[in-house]
Amino acid sequence: MPSVSNQNITHDDQSAESFPILLAEDEEISRRLTAKILLKAGLKVTWAENGLEAFKLFKKQFFPIVLSDWMMPEMDGLELCRAIRSSSTSGYVYIILLTARDSKDDIIAGLESGADDYLSKPFNPGELNARIKTGIRILRLERSLKKANEKIKKLSVTDSLTGCYNKGYLNERLPKEIKHALRYKHPLSLIICDIDHFKDVNDTFGHQAGDEVLKKFTQYIQNSFREKIDWLARYGGEEFVMVLPETDINGAGVLAERLRKKIAQLKMTINNKDIAISASFGVTGFSHPATALTITTEKMIAKADSLLYQEKKEGRNKTKVAGL
Repeated sequence: MPSVSNQNITHDDQSAESFPILLAEDEEISRRLTAKILLKAGLKVTWAENGLEAFKLFKKQFFPIVLSDWMMPEMDGLELCRAIRSSSTSGYVYIILLTARDSKDDIIAGLESGADDYLSKPFNPGELNARIKTGIRILRLERSLKKANEKIKKLSVTDSLTGCYNKGYLNERLPKEIKHALRYKHPLSLIICDIDHFKDVNDTFGHQAGDEVLKKFTQYIQNSFREKIDWLARYGGEEFVMVLPETDINGAGVLAERLRKKIAQLKMTINNKDIAISASFGVTGFSHPATALTITTEKMIAKADSLLYQEKKEGRNKTKVAGL
């Protein structure tokens, strides 16, 4: 099961070498000749001596292009096609069947088994390369569409100004975080923070400066998080929600108070003007609740929000902590 490639190809997501080919061919001379043609075209090839060996390789490593002979021992080309199509893969697999059987019934059988294309033996090297190029064009389009969809999905859950998550994402994900924490009896904490007197920032320095303050405020909070564990969502205006999985209420209170003190010391220079801000924090959470069924997204947010409201009445730039 050797692998051969052209080492001069530049690696990127759409380069020729980013579409490695799995070649399944039991006849050695034909296998080596086909691999040589593909290698000369700048393609990376891994070969197998029969369909079963090819499928084992495929299960270990994803190949976006499969070039398979029809007649092989242990697992023929049609069986290999069906096995690949029934597998869960990270992307589309373009399959080309190679065979001397070229009747219409044979072609139909090959396509119905899951093949995308069909090449009769003996084939012309130029025709093989052209079929491979067609497959690569289709796979490039599939990758481009996948990236576009991922970008659209990301935009749909991201706040356009600050780059953190939006309220829609909060409403979708927080219930899942609560369910997971309750199921595995893990702690979960939530912090609502609000920039104090933010209207004064907008009135004094202008809305563009206010937007920059929101961006820098968001970046500072996110830089204080554990990567891929804690997350932040803009709840509305200058109000943000921090969700801290695997963190009990005491730990969340310590984080909130540390952030509060640091933010009060920050001096943001925007348009050559120094802007100082402070923030208020309401912290709640649970570890091993006796009444797990009563814990909801609404209750967690309402509790943290009420704590935030209380401290604002008491003077702002404070942290208030209480369990559910």
